[in-house]
Amino acid sequence: MRGLYALPLSALRALAGRPVVLDGQVLDVEAQIALRGMALDPTPSFETLPIEEARAAIRHEAAMFAGLPIPVGRVVDTEVAGADGPLRARRYLPAHSPDPGATLVFFHGGGWTVGDLDTHDQTCRFLAAHSGVQVVAVDYRLAPEHPFPAAIDDALAAFRDVVARGADWGIDPARVAVGGDSAGASLSAVTANLAAADGGPAPAFQLLIYPATDAVGTTRSHALFADGFFLTEAQMVWYYDQFLPPGIDRSDPRVSPLRQPAEALRGVAPAYVVTAGFDPLRDEGEAYAALLRDAGVPVALRRHRGLIHGFANLVGFGRAGRLAMAEAAGAVALGLRSRTGADAERPAD
Repeated sequence: MRGLYALPLSALRALAGRPVVLDGQVLDVEAQIALRGMALDPTPSFETLPIEEARAAIRHEAAMFAGLPIPVGRVVDTEVAGADGPLRARRYLPAHSPDPGATLVFFHGGGWTVGDLDTHDQTCRFLAAHSGVQVVAVDYRLAPEHPFPAAIDDALAAFRDVVARGADWGIDPARVAVGGDSAGASLSAVTANLAAADGGPAPAFQLLIYPATDAVGTTRSHALFADGFFLTEAQMVWYYDQFLPPGIDRSDPRVSPLRQPAEALRGVAPAYVVTAGFDPLRDEGEAYAALLRDAGVPVALRRHRGLIHGFANLVGFGRAGRLAMAEAAGAVALGLRSRTGADAERPAD
């Protein structure tokens, strides 16, 4: 894979075939190659498998695209408090931190059902290395063994525990962000909203990478990209069925943050919302950015028009995923910047 993605773009285009154009967007050639590679994998689609086999399939898929470990200063396996006991966690400390104390609490994607610290190890390494910010990845409880609201309760408890670590972990409690991809982005958004509402410690920033924000409605992007672009509509149905027991109100803002009024979001942390052009979740992520903006929350929305869901895991090699995640890392660094430190480093006139 590393050798393939190191080829010139013209060579990749020859291998990928004719460009895919949909909704006025051209699928990135690296994404097209990745989709062709996954189509050759004989493993059945994970939503058709028993839960442990589905998790193993996702670990296999993540390893296939991981590449060599991205160097960081130090990686420490540890624990943080969850809502019902300790959770596995992993700290990524950058080799060079221009702004010590800034910290990102990261929640992995996987539909609240699959994924773990290892499937997103490269993503967290990349964010730490390129932002200069300490990243703390949290292994929250997964459905269906631990259905709604276990993951949400764990995310809020873990965020508060990280804030409480303060000087022990080199953390500035006033500059702790939450972030994640897909279901992890949904957990981040909900954590930011709940923390702001109850008056306790709240995130200073939120990084929402193609967030799942609406378990009720359907959008144009759900119809356009229902199949053939990595995340499928069938997989989203399976995810929600695993996560939400029968009888749960799917419009609950903890499940569907898009379904709450803008007034409920006043005062939540500034956000950098990232979407992919060829992603069923594109439109609901962008609608959530608009809802935050309507609430007066500072928001930057970035659509990577040629990319697919899952690009946050494509940082081990290639160009497109790395460039998109480098922008996200820069947004985190800027969102958590110490005003004092920034002023001190500014050159004299």
